[in-house]
Amino acid sequence: MDAQTPSSEPTRKRPWQWLVSDPRHGQIATLGTLLVFGMSRLGFDIGVPQVSITLASVLATQVACEWLVSVRAGEARLPPGRLASGLKSALISGLSLCLLLRTDWLILAALAAALAVGSKFLLRVGHKHVFNPTNVAIVALMLATDGVWVSPGQWGSHAALAFLLASAGLLVVTRAARADVTFAFMATWTALLVARSLSLNEPLTIPLHRLESGAFLLFSFFMISDPKTTPDSRAGRVLFAALVAVGAAYVQFKLFRTNGFVWALACASPLVPVIDWLLPGHRYVWGTTLVARFHLPWNLSPYTRRTSMKRITTTTAATILALAAAAAPAQAFCGFYVAKADTKLFNKASQVVLVRDGDKTVVTMSSDFKGDPREFAMVVPVPTAIERGQINVGDKALVDHLDAFTAPRLVEYFDENPCLVREEYRLRMSAAAPPAAEMSRDQARAKSLGVTIEARYTVGEYDILILSATESRGLETWLRSSGYRIPAGASDVLTSYIRQNMRFFVAKVNLAEQAKLGFSTLRPIQVAYNSPKFMLPVRLGTVNADGPQEMYVYTLTRKGRVETTNYRTVKLRTDVEIPTFVKDPKEFAAMYRAMFDEHVKREQGNAVFQEYAWDMGWCDPCAADPLSAQELRGLGVFWVGEPQPQPAIVRGPRGGGPQEVFVTRLHVRYDRAHFPEDLVFQETGDRTNFQGRYVMRQPWTGPATCPAAEVYRRELRERQEREAQTLASLTGWSLEDIRRRSGITGTGTGTPTPPWWRQLWQ
Repeated sequence: MDAQTPSSEPTRKRPWQWLVSDPRHGQIATLGTLLVFGMSRLGFDIGVPQVSITLASVLATQVACEWLVSVRAGEARLPPGRLASGLKSALISGLSLCLLLRTDWLILAALAAALAVGSKFLLRVGHKHVFNPTNVAIVALMLATDGVWVSPGQWGSHAALAFLLASAGLLVVTRAARADVTFAFMATWTALLVARSLSLNEPLTIPLHRLESGAFLLFSFFMISDPKTTPDSRAGRVLFAALVAVGAAYVQFKLFRTNGFVWALACASPLVPVIDWLLPGHRYVWGTTLVARFHLPWNLSPYTRRTSMKRITTTTAATILALAAAAAPAQAFCGFYVAKADTKLFNKASQVVLVRDGDKTVVTMSSDFKGDPREFAMVVPVPTAIERGQINVGDKALVDHLDAFTAPRLVEYFDENPCLVREEYRLRMSAAAPPAAEMSRDQARAKSLGVTIEARYTVGEYDILILSATESRGLETWLRSSGYRIPAGASDVLTSYIRQNMRFFVAKVNLAEQAKLGFSTLRPIQVAYNSPKFMLPVRLGTVNADGPQEMYVYTLTRKGRVETTNYRTVKLRTDVEIPTFVKDPKEFAAMYRAMFDEHVKREQGNAVFQEYAWDMGWCDPCAADPLSAQELRGLGVFWVGEPQPQPAIVRGPRGGGPQEVFVTRLHVRYDRAHFPEDLVFQETGDRTNFQGRYVMRQPWTGPATCPAAEVYRRELRERQEREAQTLASLTGWSLEDIRRRSGITGTGTGTPTPPWWRQLWQ
């Protein structure tokens, strides 16, 4: 072949070569796939409008910044391919924001996108941007407003998802020549988790559960591995990864704050220039194989180029505004309340009310104990010492009222006469202290076992002790000898709490005080304390437990919805139409139990389910009246009645003002195999109303002989079939059995379907 003849080989590149010619191509494909998977299968709290606005905003900001850089440099035209390269990086930042950032405000999503891309141009040292764009945008907005948050538990810990993230991420970091920083971070984090669990005498299932987290893998493969913000040398990258891992462990296990990865990376990023100075290396440059294949109009005249740029910017801005306008505020709905799915539907269901604001927590523990009061004993780990004034005996009626207010409900509607002209509307959801001698003997015996009785109180009908211990077996021996029933083999779990410097709140019934007060049932115990730990210890209750246990957690907060950070928080399927035979209270109870069983099965038994989230001031439809200010104070909502400062960004529901109390109802079925570690919570800025709501539509049964009635009857048969199929998918019940109980024969209703030929010549 003549040397002057251009080779035709490059024109026969295969499609996969285009994909791997630049590591960002694989990253975009992987992040996009994860986003679609999360929205369609995992129920991410992000809608198409927010995704569209975020992606449009990052691209628009990238175009604007590239234009400003070009003008400032006095370039007659932008170098070929530079914008294309920048748009790919911007798209990665936008997809990462969609995966991580959560907000109810579309303007904040657009602002996060602008901050992410803008930081690359503004925060630079030596021609290298300092912060990971996605990371700095999230941190800046979390510091500035309560309107954004990150949900680390959204991915869950399923092994299949973990494998997917690891495999896809491995390809990306290998192509980006930054696998070393990923593996160094993962190795350091694993070592820290295992070392901590060994030091606390925790089972290795706990660090394994944390390592299976999708959020951990997403951060490892797609955020800390950004080749443009990591050190240039391999030694520097390994050092940087170790610093981030140690920082994340400090945030999570010393400060007890969520999203330790995000905060640690933001704090460690300014050290990159120093590391590059101490350990210099070659600067990473994105591949340019693909750039040359983009045929962008940058060979045009300056006037034409400016005109094209204005058109691109104007079109993108118009798209953002249109999408923002299309995001209509959530609407309320109405209906006739029929029945509710309260805690009485499940046997042995314990209830806990958590009031949380800042580091202040009030816990109300309502026991499901129904035996002889002499057999009752409660042992609860608490994160700090407790004084007498921090303990109270509450009113069970308040917990029952809160349960009724937040319970999933069944509502009923009635079809109107199809022959009457009306406008059809669509239902939508917005959105006494013992003698001194006896006390002395108790303390001496406890001390000999390594147990310290820090305080002793009688509150209402309960004798309460606050204990600390240095050795778990001694604590277990003391508890058993003192009449506290704890599960056999609990010493291993007690050891982990002891090594975390936690105290133990123990209570027994004082029969004399109970008789004096005249209460026949056990009232809930309330404890108020100050601690950064927002958690609920459940491990002690899983030791040798007889099967899974039910727990309802009601949280009352100022800002918004509460979710778990170490397990997936899943919303129940809601706002669905079901057959009318479920109106019978026994049928609805059976239906709801079966539906919850199906949800647990689909989530493989390790998810927490959200049944209700609403502003306490109102409800629609109401299964019970909202709690009064006096009732809320009785549950420990200490800020009720306090003057509320007006926030810079209104933190109420769309179109409304700020609210004082937001209630979240969580339902968890837990055991030792599926819940190896205690529940950890975080308060979000999400104030979107949600309730488990199931709809019956009673058909019109009166006379109707107009043509519209014939159409109505045909549509009714189709609707009843859909309702039967919906109920079957919710509960796992037999579809044929549901059809029979609904009075459906074939595709019809209780009325036999006319022969096909009867209407042939009519």
